[in-house]
Amino acid sequence: MGKIFYLMGKSSSGKDTIFKELLSDKTLGLQQIVPYTTRPIREGEQDGVEYYFTDEAGVCTMQEQNRIIELRVYHTCHGDWKYFTAADDRICLDRQDYLAIGTPAAFIKIRDYYGAGKVCPIYIELDDGVRLQRALDREKAQDIPKYEEMCRRFLADTEDFSEEKLKELMLPKRFYNDDLLECTKKIREWIMEQKG
Repeated sequence: MGKIFYLMGKSSSGKDTIFKELLSDKTLGLQQIVPYTTRPIREGEQDGVEYYFTDEAGVCTMQEQNRIIELRVYHTCHGDWKYFTAADDRICLDRQDYLAIGTPAAFIKIRDYYGAGKVCPIYIELDDGVRLQRALDREKAQDIPKYEEMCRRFLADTEDFSEEKLKELMLPKRFYNDDLLECTKKIREWIMEQKG
C-alpha cells in the first residue's frame, strides 16, 4: 500500500529545492502530486510540472464533479488566487508512493481524505531572518519583482505555521534546513523508514 509524503514549510525554507531533490532520487520511487492553481504561470514554470494551471471555469467544473479535496484562496495584491488538490486518476495508492508539497491546512484535508496512516507529514524549519533574505534575493531575480506579494506570503506564514496549528499536524519529526544536503539526507532516511 502506498503513502503520500507531504512536505511543508514556511516560504523560502528550502522546501521546493528539497522537494525536487527527493523527486529526482530514483531509490525513493516517489511520484509527484501536482496541485492546481488559478494564479498566473511564473517565469520558468511549466504546466503540469509545478502546477496544473487553470481558470475559474476549471475550478467550477471540478467542484461540480466533487473532485476537489482541498482548496485555498489567497487574496493577493494581484487578485484572488486559488490553489487546490483534486481527486483525479493520477493518484493510485494501491501501486505508488507520492510526494506532495503544501500548507498545514491542505495537509489536514488530504490526511482526512486518504486516512492518517497513508499521509505522512514532513515539516522543514529555518530561521526567519535567513528565510527573509532568501525570499528577497529570489524576488530581485524576477523580471518583474512582486515585493508586496513576497511580504504578504512571509507574514501569512506566521499564522499558517503557528505552533498551535503545527500541533494539529501530529508531526513525528521536524527537519531544520541550515544545511541543505544534510537536511535532505535526513528526510530521505526518514522516508525510507516509513516505507518499511
